[in-house]
Amino acid sequence: MTSADMRTEAEDSGPSGYAAARLRLLQEEARSGPPRRAALAELTDEWLTGLFDAGAADLRGVSLVAVGGYGRGELSPRSDLDLLLLHDGGDSRRIAALADRIWYPVWDLGLALDHSVRTPAEARRTAGEDLKVQLGLLDARHLAGDLGLTAGLRTAVLADWRNQAPKRLPELQELCAERAERQGELQYLLEPDLKEARGGLRDATALRAVAASWLADAPREGLADARRRLLDVRDALHLATGRATDRLALQEQDQVAAELGLLDADALLRQVYEAARVISYASDVTWREVGRVLRSRAVRPRLRAMLGGAKPATERSPLAEGVVEQDGEVVLARAARPERDPVLPLRAAAAAAQSGLPLSLHAVRRMAAVAGPLPTPWPAEAREQLVTLLGSGRPTVDVWEALEADGLITRLLPDWERVRCRPQRNAVHIWTVDRHLIETAVRASELARRVGRPDLLLVAALLHDIGKGWPGDHSVAGEIIAKDVAARIGFDRAEVAVLATLVRHHLLLVETATRRDLEDPATVRSVAEAVGSQGTLELLHALTEADALATGPAAWSSWRASLVADLVKRVSAVLAGDAPEEPEDAAPTAEQERLAIEAFRTGGPVLTLHAQTETPAEEEPAGDPEPLGVELLIAVPDQPEVLPAVAGVLAMHRLTVRTAELRALDLSASVQGSVLLLNWRVAAEYGSLPQATRLRADLVRALEGSLDIAGRLAERDAAYPRRRGTVAPPARVTVAPAASRHATVIEVRAHDAPGLLHRIGRALEKANVRVRSMHVSTLGANAVDAFYVTGPDGAPLPGEEAATVARALEETLRG
Repeated sequence: MTSADMRTEAEDSGPSGYAAARLRLLQEEARSGPPRRAALAELTDEWLTGLFDAGAADLRGVSLVAVGGYGRGELSPRSDLDLLLLHDGGDSRRIAALADRIWYPVWDLGLALDHSVRTPAEARRTAGEDLKVQLGLLDARHLAGDLGLTAGLRTAVLADWRNQAPKRLPELQELCAERAERQGELQYLLEPDLKEARGGLRDATALRAVAASWLADAPREGLADARRRLLDVRDALHLATGRATDRLALQEQDQVAAELGLLDADALLRQVYEAARVISYASDVTWREVGRVLRSRAVRPRLRAMLGGAKPATERSPLAEGVVEQDGEVVLARAARPERDPVLPLRAAAAAAQSGLPLSLHAVRRMAAVAGPLPTPWPAEAREQLVTLLGSGRPTVDVWEALEADGLITRLLPDWERVRCRPQRNAVHIWTVDRHLIETAVRASELARRVGRPDLLLVAALLHDIGKGWPGDHSVAGEIIAKDVAARIGFDRAEVAVLATLVRHHLLLVETATRRDLEDPATVRSVAEAVGSQGTLELLHALTEADALATGPAAWSSWRASLVADLVKRVSAVLAGDAPEEPEDAAPTAEQERLAIEAFRTGGPVLTLHAQTETPAEEEPAGDPEPLGVELLIAVPDQPEVLPAVAGVLAMHRLTVRTAELRALDLSASVQGSVLLLNWRVAAEYGSLPQATRLRADLVRALEGSLDIAGRLAERDAAYPRRRGTVAPPARVTVAPAASRHATVIEVRAHDAPGLLHRIGRALEKANVRVRSMHVSTLGANAVDAFYVTGPDGAPLPGEEAATVARALEETLRG
């Protein structure tokens, strides 16, 4: 059916005809995007015009006006209808009746309606008081009735807006900033609001309003396409959910992607992020220009009066060869020749970042248009300017984004294209891959004084996750890419090797420190072999911290910092030639021995709690030291089910286990018996810690079998309804090869949940293995735990038996 047929059906059949024609239009697979939005607006125009004409009869001085998104002719499937019934102050009773004749059929169809009835004077007065009303009226479009009345309002509203722009635009900018603070940045969110988040549709509308003021204009290139893409995604979201929603929830992303013909949800998010980045950058440039114009207007009258009416000269301060500062921006010098100077983009960027100033849009576009490619390898100056840019701290972010907006980054580093706007579906990460890399460089710049080669640290920070755009292990892929990029940038063979090692092993220190037994010489030797030298170890330590700090608040803490520092100290000793000694069973402390004897004497568990705090090595404490939890020391007569019982009781009391060690202590010959010692560090999820007496009472019941831990945890879980969201990937259990000579290391990666450690402990008990120690790490919603286990004889498990235990544990956790 054609659009004309649909309009005829709507006109002939009233509301039900309009509803049928509307449904048919939305179901047309051949028509989507702008054509469908325009057709839906046109269909709605015809229907509303019919309602108006039927009710207006001989009524004069009245018009029906579409405002806001409907005024722009952009109707998504579930968009509100923004309508204004404009009148000249005539018969109020007849105008009210006409309003009812229009509003009620809209409501009867279940369509959202934002409506008002005003005279032109009332509309202008309301717009002057309410900025949102003003913005809606800037897109006013005549639908029916007195065209002159609508045209007069449009002319007056635009004149008001332009006259009041110096006052209203700062108000609009503040409104945008407040919304961004509440909603976050669209280009980084996993569940973004397409309309309200920074870089979304509201910001695109604000840019239209700035342009309408004639005070400044947004960069036009790519802006209309970015806005169209976000509208297309919102259309698909409305059709997929059947709701008027702008939030792109996780559970709907695959369906929305399919609606748009995209490969998957990641492809969808990447398209959204790219559009948001264009709008965000255009907003930054536009508001900067608004500020410059307003400052200039405020200063010029006074300057001209002082100069006798002459036009003041523009001040230009040199920053670097071919680069100057003008009006608070970094621009190209008049003598600059970017077509003959391929290093100029990096020199200008470095100068801008070092001075904390934005790069002029015109300068970036000129360089993007005419600057030639750098030779391979890069000249020394280009490499130095890149390092200077990366080492400039927080200003690096905005300068980098300015270069990226016009394709200069991918021209300099072609491999950047694969990580650009790439989402990271991990609750720990708060940035896209590319922004995370820049954030890591920013963090690394703060640590540059700790290393002998800050240039290698900064470039490694930029490249450490570059392999995430490729299939397989991103560290392995990244090592190959880093070698190529480093050689192209102009580093020598030895420096390329160090950068490749840093990228390949950028996760080595934190993973080893949090998941392996640092007392085991095999652990320390393996890290030393991978790192190779003291200089590389120093760089890797700084890169580890910068990477974690740039990931998000869940990825770094004083506790992790202290573990990594301890590992680095041990590895440094090995690299210096001090071989680690084979561990011997340490003699129990006086407190451990006292608890062990007490446990043996009473035949039950005894425990103590000791609060601990610590600050990372080589750092001055900033404010209060971060609590590392409480040391929980438990002694229990040797018996089965100790690990799951303790873990279950802690889960019941909402205690998180950070580290755990379990060993058997043989008492003196005069006391025949063995006691299990558990030395764990725990922290309360929230609230205060439970009393030791309560923990002991529940532990006694758990060991006796009178406390149904699994049932209690399930009951508590059922009391809190689960929110809809992505389904967590299944647990994965592996055996770490050659991780220790004294035990078999079984690594568990699973979705963190109350009682997870309890379930693992029960499964290991069922497999008849003993846990020598365990290293627990929780990153966001992900638990990564390593268990050092032995057979009943205290020896590591044979290969096949270890694999069998791992498979059984994985099946338990997936069940």
